[in-house]
Amino acid sequence: MSATSVSGPRRRSDAPPPANGWELFAPGLRGAGTVARRAWRARYVRRTAVLDAAAAAVAAAAGYLLWFDVFAAEGPRPPGWSVLVLPLVWVPVMLVARAYEERFLWIGVEEYRRVVNAAVLVLALVATVFWGLHLDVARGLVVLTLPLATVLTLAMRLAHRHHLRRSRQRGDFLQTTILVGSRETVAALDEQLQRSPEQGYRVIGCCLPTREQSSGADAFNGLPVLGGVADVVDVVSAFEVDTVAVLPGPEIHGAVLRRLGWQLEDTDAELLLAPAVTDVVGPRVHIRPVAGLPLLHVERPELTGVRRWTKEVFDRSMAALGLLFLSPVLLAVALAVRLDSRGPVLFRQERVGRCGETFTMLKFRSMVQDAPALVQELSASDEGNGVLFKMRHDPRVTRVGRVIRRYSVDELPQLINVLRGDMSLVGPRPPLAREVEQYGVDMHRRFLVKPGLTGLWQVSGRSDLSWDDSVRIDVRYVENWSLAFDFMILWKTAGAVLRGSGAY
Repeated sequence: MSATSVSGPRRRSDAPPPANGWELFAPGLRGAGTVARRAWRARYVRRTAVLDAAAAAVAAAAGYLLWFDVFAAEGPRPPGWSVLVLPLVWVPVMLVARAYEERFLWIGVEEYRRVVNAAVLVLALVATVFWGLHLDVARGLVVLTLPLATVLTLAMRLAHRHHLRRSRQRGDFLQTTILVGSRETVAALDEQLQRSPEQGYRVIGCCLPTREQSSGADAFNGLPVLGGVADVVDVVSAFEVDTVAVLPGPEIHGAVLRRLGWQLEDTDAELLLAPAVTDVVGPRVHIRPVAGLPLLHVERPELTGVRRWTKEVFDRSMAALGLLFLSPVLLAVALAVRLDSRGPVLFRQERVGRCGETFTMLKFRSMVQDAPALVQELSASDEGNGVLFKMRHDPRVTRVGRVIRRYSVDELPQLINVLRGDMSLVGPRPPLAREVEQYGVDMHRRFLVKPGLTGLWQVSGRSDLSWDDSVRIDVRYVENWSLAFDFMILWKTAGAVLRGSGAY
Protein backbone atom coordinates (compact mmCIF):
# COMPACT_ATOMS: atom_id res chain seq x y z
CA MET A 1 0.00 0.00 0.00
CA SER A 2 1.79 3.08 -1.16
CA ALA A 3 1.50 6.02 1.16
CA THR A 4 -0.32 9.20 0.25
CA SER A 5 0.72 11.74 2.85
CA VAL A 6 -0.81 15.14 3.41
CA SER A 7 2.10 17.53 3.65
CA GLY A 8 2.34 20.71 5.65
CA PRO A 9 1.22 20.94 9.27
CA ARG A 10 -1.51 23.37 10.12
CA ARG A 11 -0.43 26.69 11.58
CA ARG A 12 -0.64 26.79 15.36
CA SER A 13 -2.07 29.67 17.35
CA ASP A 14 1.34 30.81 18.61
CA ALA A 15 2.55 31.63 15.08
CA PRO A 16 1.60 34.91 13.36
CA PRO A 17 -0.93 34.39 10.57
CA PRO A 18 0.07 35.24 7.02
CA ALA A 19 -1.17 38.45 5.55
CA ASN A 20 -1.63 37.31 1.97
CA GLY A 21 -4.60 35.01 2.18
CA TRP A 22 -5.72 31.48 2.95
CA GLU A 23 -3.25 29.57 0.83
CA LEU A 24 -0.38 29.90 3.31
CA PHE A 25 -2.34 28.54 6.27
CA ALA A 26 -1.87 24.94 5.11
CA PRO A 27 1.18 24.78 2.82
CA GLY A 28 1.20 21.92 0.33
CA LEU A 29 -2.57 21.47 0.30
CA ARG A 30 -3.40 23.48 -2.79
CA GLY A 31 -2.96 21.29 -5.81
CA ALA A 32 -2.57 18.08 -3.78
CA GLY A 33 -5.96 17.01 -5.10
CA THR A 34 -8.79 15.10 -3.47
CA VAL A 35 -8.71 12.50 -6.25
CA ALA A 36 -4.98 11.90 -5.68
CA ARG A 37 -5.43 11.66 -1.91
CA ARG A 38 -8.24 9.12 -2.36
CA ALA A 39 -6.42 6.93 -4.87
CA TRP A 40 -5.46 4.51 -2.09
CA ARG A 41 -9.13 3.62 -1.57
CA ALA A 42 -9.45 1.72 -4.85
CA ARG A 43 -6.24 -0.17 -4.07
CA TYR A 44 -7.59 -0.97 -0.60
CA VAL A 45 -10.79 -2.43 -2.08
CA ARG A 46 -8.87 -4.53 -4.63
CA ARG A 47 -6.52 -5.81 -1.95
CA THR A 48 -9.50 -6.68 0.27
CA ALA A 49 -11.01 -8.77 -2.53
CA VAL A 50 -7.71 -10.60 -3.03
CA LEU A 51 -7.45 -11.28 0.71
CA ASP A 52 -11.03 -12.60 0.74
CA ALA A 53 -10.26 -14.98 -2.13
CA ALA A 54 -7.08 -16.12 -0.38
CA ALA A 55 -8.98 -16.74 2.87
CA ALA A 56 -11.60 -18.80 1.04
CA ALA A 57 -8.92 -20.82 -0.79
CA VAL A 58 -7.02 -21.57 2.42
CA ALA A 59 -10.24 -22.53 4.19
CA ALA A 60 -11.31 -24.82 1.33
CA ALA A 61 -7.92 -26.56 1.19
CA ALA A 62 -7.70 -26.90 4.98
CA GLY A 63 -11.26 -28.23 5.19
CA TYR A 64 -10.60 -30.72 2.40
CA LEU A 65 -7.45 -32.08 4.06
CA LEU A 66 -8.93 -32.15 7.55
CA TRP A 67 -12.14 -33.87 6.53
CA PHE A 68 -10.73 -36.56 4.25
CA ASP A 69 -7.19 -37.07 5.58
CA VAL A 70 -7.20 -36.18 9.28
CA PHE A 71 -10.76 -37.18 10.21
CA ALA A 72 -10.77 -39.86 7.46
CA ALA A 73 -14.45 -39.29 6.85
CA GLU A 74 -16.30 -41.79 4.68
CA GLY A 75 -18.12 -40.84 1.53
CA PRO A 76 -17.32 -39.74 -2.02
CA ARG A 77 -14.11 -37.72 -2.23
CA PRO A 78 -14.42 -34.81 -4.68
CA PRO A 79 -11.46 -34.03 -6.97
CA GLY A 80 -8.71 -31.78 -5.60
CA TRP A 81 -9.52 -28.91 -7.95
CA SER A 82 -12.92 -28.54 -6.29
CA VAL A 83 -11.27 -26.43 -3.56
CA LEU A 84 -11.18 -23.61 -6.13
CA VAL A 85 -14.98 -23.44 -6.22
CA LEU A 86 -15.29 -21.66 -2.86
CA PRO A 87 -13.00 -18.68 -3.67
CA LEU A 88 -14.71 -18.31 -7.06
CA VAL A 89 -18.08 -18.08 -5.30
CA TRP A 90 -16.90 -16.26 -2.17
CA VAL A 91 -15.83 -12.96 -3.75
CA PRO A 92 -18.95 -12.49 -5.97
CA VAL A 93 -21.21 -13.15 -2.98
CA MET A 94 -19.25 -10.59 -0.94
CA LEU A 95 -19.86 -8.18 -3.82
CA VAL A 96 -23.60 -8.90 -3.77
CA ALA A 97 -23.60 -8.37 0.02
CA ARG A 98 -21.98 -4.94 -0.61
CA ALA A 99 -18.97 -5.88 1.49
CA TYR A 100 -16.66 -3.91 -0.82
CA GLU A 101 -18.39 -0.53 -0.66
CA GLU A 102 -16.02 2.12 0.65
CA ARG A 103 -18.55 3.56 3.09
CA PHE A 104 -18.57 0.24 4.98
CA LEU A 105 -14.81 -0.36 4.94
CA TRP A 106 -12.03 0.56 7.42
CA ILE A 107 -14.34 1.94 10.10
CA GLY A 108 -17.17 0.58 12.24
CA VAL A 109 -18.59 -2.94 12.52
CA GLU A 110 -20.83 -2.84 9.44
CA GLU A 111 -18.03 -4.31 7.30
CA TYR A 112 -17.84 -7.40 9.50
CA ARG A 113 -21.60 -7.72 9.66
CA ARG A 114 -21.76 -7.83 5.86
CA VAL A 115 -19.07 -10.51 5.74
CA VAL A 116 -21.15 -12.69 8.07
CA ASN A 117 -24.28 -12.00 5.97
CA ALA A 118 -22.37 -13.06 2.85
CA ALA A 119 -21.27 -16.29 4.55
CA VAL A 120 -24.89 -17.11 5.43
CA LEU A 121 -25.84 -16.41 1.82
CA VAL A 122 -23.14 -18.82 0.57
CA LEU A 123 -24.46 -21.51 2.92
CA ALA A 124 -27.98 -20.94 1.61
CA LEU A 125 -26.76 -21.16 -1.99
CA VAL A 126 -24.87 -24.39 -1.34
CA ALA A 127 -27.86 -25.97 0.38
CA THR A 128 -30.24 -24.89 -2.39
CA VAL A 129 -28.02 -26.03 -5.28
CA PHE A 130 -27.17 -29.43 -3.84
CA TRP A 131 -30.74 -30.07 -2.75
CA GLY A 132 -32.20 -28.91 -6.08
CA LEU A 133 -29.76 -30.96 -8.18
CA HIS A 134 -29.83 -33.96 -5.80
CA LEU A 135 -26.05 -33.91 -5.50
CA ASP A 136 -24.29 -36.07 -2.95
CA VAL A 137 -22.03 -33.80 -0.94
CA ALA A 138 -20.00 -34.31 2.21
CA ARG A 139 -22.07 -32.18 4.56
CA GLY A 140 -19.36 -32.28 7.21
CA LEU A 141 -16.95 -30.73 4.72
CA VAL A 142 -19.33 -27.80 4.17
CA VAL A 143 -19.92 -27.37 7.91
CA LEU A 144 -16.15 -27.31 8.46
CA THR A 145 -15.12 -25.14 5.51
CA LEU A 146 -17.62 -22.26 5.58
CA PRO A 147 -17.10 -21.23 9.23
CA LEU A 148 -13.34 -21.47 8.69
CA ALA A 149 -13.60 -19.25 5.59
CA THR A 150 -15.68 -16.73 7.55
CA VAL A 151 -13.21 -16.58 10.46
CA LEU A 152 -10.20 -16.25 8.13
CA THR A 153 -11.92 -13.52 6.11
CA LEU A 154 -12.77 -11.55 9.25
CA ALA A 155 -9.23 -11.99 10.57
CA MET A 156 -7.64 -10.79 7.32
CA ARG A 157 -9.95 -7.79 7.11
CA LEU A 158 -9.15 -6.93 10.72
CA ALA A 159 -5.40 -7.14 9.99
CA HIS A 160 -5.87 -5.07 6.81
CA ARG A 161 -7.69 -2.39 8.77
CA HIS A 162 -5.05 -2.45 11.49
CA HIS A 163 -2.36 -1.84 8.87
CA LEU A 164 -4.31 1.16 7.59
CA ARG A 165 -4.73 2.57 11.08
CA ARG A 166 -0.99 2.25 11.75
CA SER A 167 -0.26 4.01 8.45
CA ARG A 168 -2.61 6.86 9.39
CA GLN A 169 -0.86 7.26 12.72
CA ARG A 170 2.33 7.85 10.70
CA GLY A 171 0.56 10.56 8.69
CA ASP A 172 -0.39 8.58 5.57
CA PHE A 173 -3.79 8.15 3.89
CA LEU A 174 -5.32 11.18 5.63
CA GLN A 175 -8.21 13.25 4.32
CA THR A 176 -8.13 16.99 4.81
CA THR A 177 -11.00 18.25 6.92
CA ILE A 178 -12.54 21.57 7.89
CA LEU A 179 -14.83 21.98 10.89
CA VAL A 180 -17.92 24.18 10.71
CA GLY A 181 -19.71 25.24 13.87
CA SER A 182 -19.45 27.25 17.07
CA ARG A 183 -16.15 27.73 18.86
CA GLU A 184 -17.02 25.33 21.65
CA THR A 185 -18.13 22.45 19.42
CA VAL A 186 -15.27 22.96 16.95
CA ALA A 187 -12.68 22.90 19.75
CA ALA A 188 -14.16 19.72 21.26
CA LEU A 189 -14.26 17.83 17.95
CA ASP A 190 -10.78 19.00 16.98
CA GLU A 191 -9.34 17.69 20.23
CA GLN A 192 -11.08 14.35 19.73
CA LEU A 193 -9.77 13.98 16.18
CA GLN A 194 -6.25 14.83 17.31
CA ARG A 195 -6.46 12.04 19.88
CA SER A 196 -7.57 9.59 17.18
CA PRO A 197 -5.26 10.02 14.16
CA GLU A 198 -6.08 6.46 13.09
CA GLN A 199 -9.51 7.73 11.99
CA GLY A 200 -7.79 9.51 9.12
CA TYR A 201 -9.08 13.10 9.51
CA ARG A 202 -6.49 15.90 9.31
CA VAL A 203 -8.15 19.16 10.36
CA ILE A 204 -6.68 22.12 8.44
CA GLY A 205 -8.99 24.88 9.63
CA CYS A 206 -12.47 25.90 10.67
CA CYS A 207 -15.35 28.11 9.60
CA LEU A 208 -17.11 29.90 12.45
CA PRO A 209 -20.45 31.72 12.54
CA THR A 210 -20.09 35.43 11.80
CA ARG A 211 -20.96 36.50 15.34
CA GLU A 212 -18.15 34.32 16.75
CA GLN A 213 -15.40 35.63 14.51
CA SER A 214 -13.18 38.08 16.37
CA SER A 215 -11.94 41.02 14.36
CA GLY A 216 -8.30 40.54 13.41
CA ALA A 217 -8.16 36.97 14.80
CA ASP A 218 -7.06 34.52 12.12
CA ALA A 219 -6.78 31.45 14.33
CA PHE A 220 -8.79 29.78 17.08
CA ASN A 221 -7.63 26.92 19.29
CA GLY A 222 -4.62 26.52 16.99
CA LEU A 223 -6.87 26.24 13.93
CA PRO A 224 -6.85 28.78 11.09
CA VAL A 225 -10.23 30.52 10.82
CA LEU A 226 -10.81 30.24 7.09
CA GLY A 227 -14.10 32.09 6.98
CA GLY A 228 -17.73 31.95 7.99
CA VAL A 229 -20.50 29.46 7.36
CA ALA A 230 -21.28 31.14 4.04
CA ASP A 231 -17.64 30.68 2.92
CA VAL A 232 -17.50 26.88 3.28
CA VAL A 233 -17.80 26.09 -0.43
CA ASP A 234 -15.15 28.67 -1.32
CA VAL A 235 -12.78 27.15 1.24
CA VAL A 236 -13.45 23.65 -0.09
CA SER A 237 -12.68 24.79 -3.64
CA ALA A 238 -9.58 26.72 -2.59
CA PHE A 239 -7.99 23.78 -0.78
CA GLU A 240 -9.71 20.86 -2.52
CA VAL A 241 -10.92 19.77 0.92
CA ASP A 242 -11.88 16.12 1.31
CA THR A 243 -14.32 16.33 4.21
CA VAL A 244 -16.56 19.01 5.73
CA ALA A 245 -17.69 18.24 9.29
CA VAL A 246 -20.63 20.40 10.39
CA LEU A 247 -21.57 20.68 14.05
CA PRO A 248 -24.88 21.93 15.48
CA GLY A 249 -25.31 25.62 16.22
CA PRO A 250 -27.89 28.43 16.14
CA GLU A 251 -26.74 29.74 12.74
CA ILE A 252 -26.54 26.26 11.20
CA HIS A 253 -30.19 25.32 10.82
CA GLY A 254 -31.96 23.04 8.37
CA ALA A 255 -32.16 25.45 5.45
CA VAL A 256 -28.45 26.31 5.72
CA LEU A 257 -27.48 22.64 5.83
CA ARG A 258 -29.71 21.82 2.86
CA ARG A 259 -28.14 24.55 0.71
CA LEU A 260 -24.64 23.56 1.84
CA GLY A 261 -25.32 19.97 0.79
CA TRP A 262 -26.49 21.13 -2.64
CA GLN A 263 -23.44 23.33 -3.11
CA LEU A 264 -21.01 20.58 -2.09
CA GLU A 265 -22.46 18.29 -4.77
CA ASP A 266 -20.33 20.18 -7.29
CA THR A 267 -17.16 19.35 -5.33
CA ASP A 268 -15.45 16.12 -4.26
CA ALA A 269 -15.93 16.87 -0.57
CA GLU A 270 -17.85 14.55 1.73
CA LEU A 271 -20.33 16.10 4.17
CA LEU A 272 -20.47 14.88 7.78
CA LEU A 273 -23.18 16.09 10.15
CA ALA A 274 -22.70 15.74 13.91
CA PRO A 275 -25.97 15.27 15.82
CA ALA A 276 -26.77 17.48 18.79
CA VAL A 277 -26.91 14.34 20.98
CA THR A 278 -23.36 13.02 21.21
CA ASP A 279 -21.96 9.79 22.67
CA VAL A 280 -25.11 7.92 21.66
CA VAL A 281 -24.39 5.55 18.80
CA GLY A 282 -25.18 2.16 17.33
CA PRO A 283 -28.55 0.42 17.64
CA ARG A 284 -30.01 3.12 19.89
CA VAL A 285 -30.17 5.61 17.01
CA HIS A 286 -32.56 5.21 14.08
CA ILE A 287 -33.70 7.60 11.38
CA ARG A 288 -37.49 7.57 11.13
CA PRO A 289 -39.65 9.70 8.82
CA VAL A 290 -42.12 11.80 10.81
CA ALA A 291 -44.42 14.19 8.94
CA GLY A 292 -42.08 14.04 5.97
CA LEU A 293 -39.01 14.85 8.09
CA PRO A 294 -36.10 12.42 8.71
CA LEU A 295 -35.87 12.51 12.50
CA LEU A 296 -33.35 10.74 14.72
CA HIS A 297 -35.15 8.41 17.11
CA VAL A 298 -33.06 7.68 20.22
CA GLU A 299 -34.02 4.49 22.06
CA ARG A 300 -33.67 4.15 25.82
CA PRO A 301 -30.45 2.48 27.01
CA GLU A 302 -31.10 -1.21 27.70
CA LEU A 303 -30.02 -1.49 31.33
CA THR A 304 -32.69 -3.88 32.61
CA GLY A 305 -34.45 -7.06 31.59
CA VAL A 306 -33.14 -10.22 29.93
CA ARG A 307 -29.95 -8.64 28.58
CA ARG A 308 -28.92 -7.42 32.01
CA TRP A 309 -29.46 -10.89 33.49
CA THR A 310 -27.52 -12.41 30.60
CA LYS A 311 -24.64 -10.07 31.41
CA GLU A 312 -24.88 -11.04 35.08
CA VAL A 313 -24.71 -14.77 34.33
CA PHE A 314 -21.86 -14.28 31.86
CA ASP A 315 -19.88 -12.14 34.32
CA ARG A 316 -20.12 -14.55 37.23
CA SER A 317 -19.50 -17.70 35.20
CA MET A 318 -16.44 -16.19 33.48
CA ALA A 319 -15.13 -14.91 36.81
CA ALA A 320 -15.44 -18.40 38.32
CA LEU A 321 -13.64 -19.96 35.35
CA GLY A 322 -10.99 -17.23 35.45
CA LEU A 323 -10.28 -17.85 39.15
CA LEU A 324 -10.07 -21.58 38.48
CA PHE A 325 -7.67 -21.43 35.53
CA LEU A 326 -5.61 -18.52 36.86
CA SER A 327 -5.19 -19.97 40.35
CA PRO A 328 -1.50 -20.91 39.75
CA VAL A 329 -0.79 -17.34 38.60
CA LEU A 330 -2.67 -15.88 41.56
CA LEU A 331 -0.72 -18.02 44.01
CA ALA A 332 2.60 -17.12 42.39
CA VAL A 333 1.85 -13.39 42.47
CA ALA A 334 0.65 -13.62 46.07
CA LEU A 335 3.92 -15.31 47.07
CA ALA A 336 5.98 -12.67 45.21
CA VAL A 337 4.12 -9.80 46.88
CA ARG A 338 4.59 -11.34 50.33
CA LEU A 339 8.33 -11.91 49.81
CA ASP A 340 9.01 -8.53 48.21
CA SER A 341 7.86 -6.20 51.00
CA ARG A 342 6.14 -6.11 54.36
CA GLY A 343 2.38 -5.96 54.46
CA PRO A 344 -0.70 -7.91 53.40
CA VAL A 345 -0.93 -9.62 50.01
CA LEU A 346 -4.24 -8.01 49.14
CA PHE A 347 -5.02 -4.29 49.16
CA ARG A 348 -8.59 -3.52 50.19
CA GLN A 349 -10.25 -0.20 49.39
CA GLU A 350 -13.78 1.15 49.59
CA ARG A 351 -15.20 1.99 46.16
CA VAL A 352 -18.59 3.18 44.97
CA GLY A 353 -20.62 0.76 42.86
CA ARG A 354 -24.03 0.51 41.22
CA CYS A 355 -26.71 2.83 42.62
CA GLY A 356 -24.04 4.55 44.74
CA GLU A 357 -23.57 1.58 47.10
CA THR A 358 -20.05 1.08 48.47
CA PHE A 359 -18.13 -2.20 48.39
CA THR A 360 -14.62 -3.40 49.23
CA MET A 361 -12.53 -3.75 46.08
CA LEU A 362 -9.63 -6.21 46.10
CA LYS A 363 -6.25 -5.84 44.42
CA PHE A 364 -2.81 -7.32 44.86
CA ARG A 365 -0.80 -4.87 46.97
CA SER A 366 1.63 -3.09 44.63
CA MET A 367 2.79 -0.33 47.02
CA VAL A 368 4.47 -0.10 50.39
CA GLN A 369 2.21 -0.66 53.37
CA ASP A 370 1.85 3.01 54.38
CA ALA A 371 1.30 4.30 50.80
CA PRO A 372 -1.94 6.24 51.52
CA ALA A 373 -0.23 8.25 54.26
CA LEU A 374 2.49 9.37 51.81
CA VAL A 375 0.13 11.01 49.33
CA GLN A 376 0.32 14.40 51.01
CA GLU A 377 4.12 14.38 50.88
CA LEU A 378 4.10 13.60 47.15
CA SER A 379 1.26 15.94 46.17
CA ALA A 380 3.66 18.39 44.51
CA SER A 381 4.67 15.65 42.06
CA ASP A 382 1.10 14.74 41.05
CA GLU A 383 0.84 13.85 37.33
CA GLY A 384 -2.80 12.83 37.47
CA ASN A 385 -5.84 14.42 35.85
CA GLY A 386 -6.61 16.88 38.65
CA VAL A 387 -8.90 14.51 40.53
CA LEU A 388 -6.89 11.27 40.73
CA PHE A 389 -3.36 11.25 42.16
CA LYS A 390 -0.93 9.60 39.70
CA MET A 391 2.84 9.51 39.28
CA ARG A 392 4.68 7.78 36.44
CA HIS A 393 7.58 6.96 38.76
CA ASP A 394 5.82 6.64 42.10
CA PRO A 395 8.37 5.87 44.85
CA ARG A 396 5.67 4.04 46.82
CA VAL A 397 5.45 1.26 44.21
CA THR A 398 7.40 -1.90 45.08
CA ARG A 399 9.62 -3.88 42.69
CA VAL A 400 6.97 -6.54 42.16
CA GLY A 401 4.34 -3.82 42.06
CA ARG A 402 5.91 -2.20 38.98
CA VAL A 403 5.61 -5.44 37.04
CA ILE A 404 2.10 -6.41 38.07
CA ARG A 405 0.78 -2.85 37.59
CA ARG A 406 2.25 -2.60 34.10
CA TYR A 407 0.39 -5.69 32.94
CA SER A 408 -2.67 -5.18 35.19
CA VAL A 409 -2.02 -8.42 37.07
CA ASP A 410 -2.74 -6.53 40.29
CA GLU A 411 -6.39 -6.27 39.17
CA LEU A 412 -6.98 -10.05 38.99
CA PRO A 413 -8.36 -10.39 42.57
CA GLN A 414 -11.27 -8.26 41.37
CA LEU A 415 -12.57 -11.47 39.79
CA ILE A 416 -13.70 -12.22 43.35
CA ASN A 417 -15.65 -8.94 43.34
CA VAL A 418 -17.25 -9.98 40.05
CA LEU A 419 -18.16 -13.38 41.49
CA ARG A 420 -19.71 -11.66 44.52
CA GLY A 421 -21.76 -9.39 42.30
CA ASP A 422 -20.07 -6.13 43.31
CA MET A 423 -18.53 -5.59 39.87
CA SER A 424 -18.86 -6.66 36.23
CA LEU A 425 -16.16 -7.84 33.86
CA VAL A 426 -16.80 -4.70 31.79
CA GLY A 427 -18.04 -1.36 33.06
CA PRO A 428 -17.00 2.13 34.21
CA ARG A 429 -13.95 2.49 36.44
CA PRO A 430 -14.82 1.92 40.14
CA PRO A 431 -14.47 5.38 41.78
CA LEU A 432 -13.43 6.43 45.25
CA ALA A 433 -15.93 8.22 47.49
CA ARG A 434 -13.88 11.44 47.34
CA GLU A 435 -14.05 11.35 43.54
CA VAL A 436 -17.84 11.00 43.65
CA GLU A 437 -18.06 14.18 45.72
CA GLN A 438 -16.65 16.10 42.73
CA TYR A 439 -19.01 14.53 40.16
CA GLY A 440 -21.40 16.62 38.13
CA VAL A 441 -24.87 15.53 37.08
CA ASP A 442 -23.65 13.77 33.92
CA MET A 443 -21.17 11.60 35.79
CA HIS A 444 -23.86 10.11 38.02
CA ARG A 445 -25.12 8.20 34.95
CA ARG A 446 -22.26 5.75 35.54
CA PHE A 447 -24.01 4.44 38.67
CA LEU A 448 -26.76 2.90 36.53
CA VAL A 449 -24.42 -0.02 35.88
CA LYS A 450 -21.85 -1.91 37.93
CA PRO A 451 -18.22 -0.80 37.74
CA GLY A 452 -15.98 -3.07 35.70
CA LEU A 453 -12.72 -4.95 36.00
CA THR A 454 -12.04 -3.48 32.57
CA GLY A 455 -13.83 -0.95 30.40
CA LEU A 456 -13.48 1.78 27.83
CA TRP A 457 -11.07 3.57 30.17
CA GLN A 458 -8.82 0.50 30.10
CA VAL A 459 -8.55 0.42 26.30
CA SER A 460 -8.43 4.21 25.85
CA GLY A 461 -5.31 5.18 27.78
CA ARG A 462 -6.05 4.51 31.48
CA SER A 463 -3.89 6.87 33.56
CA ASP A 464 -3.05 9.01 30.51
CA LEU A 465 -6.68 10.19 30.29
CA SER A 466 -7.72 13.66 31.40
CA TRP A 467 -10.61 14.00 33.83
CA ASP A 468 -12.94 15.26 31.07
CA ASP A 469 -12.00 12.27 28.90
CA SER A 470 -12.69 9.90 31.80
CA VAL A 471 -16.14 11.42 32.29
CA ARG A 472 -16.95 11.25 28.59
CA ILE A 473 -15.79 7.63 28.27
CA ASP A 474 -17.75 6.41 31.30
CA VAL A 475 -20.95 8.11 30.16
CA ARG A 476 -20.48 6.79 26.61
CA TYR A 477 -20.26 3.23 27.93
CA VAL A 478 -23.48 3.54 29.95
CA GLU A 479 -25.35 5.16 27.06
CA ASN A 480 -24.31 2.51 24.52
CA TRP A 481 -24.04 -0.65 26.59
CA SER A 482 -24.62 -3.96 24.83
CA LEU A 483 -23.23 -7.48 25.04
CA ALA A 484 -21.45 -7.00 21.71
CA PHE A 485 -19.89 -3.79 23.07
CA ASP A 486 -18.64 -5.73 26.12
CA PHE A 487 -17.08 -8.44 23.93
CA MET A 488 -15.34 -5.78 21.85
CA ILE A 489 -13.89 -4.14 24.98
CA LEU A 490 -12.73 -7.52 26.34
CA TRP A 491 -10.98 -8.22 23.04
CA LYS A 492 -9.23 -4.84 23.05
CA THR A 493 -8.28 -5.19 26.71
CA ALA A 494 -5.89 -8.03 25.86
CA GLY A 495 -3.93 -5.73 23.52
CA ALA A 496 -3.95 -2.83 25.97
CA VAL A 497 -2.64 -5.04 28.77
CA LEU A 498 0.16 -6.50 26.64
CA ARG A 499 1.24 -3.03 25.54
CA GLY A 500 1.06 -1.71 29.10
CA SER A 501 0.04 1.72 27.75
CA GLY A 502 -1.16 4.20 30.36
CA ALA A 503 -0.41 1.81 33.22
CA TYR A 504 1.68 3.28 36.05
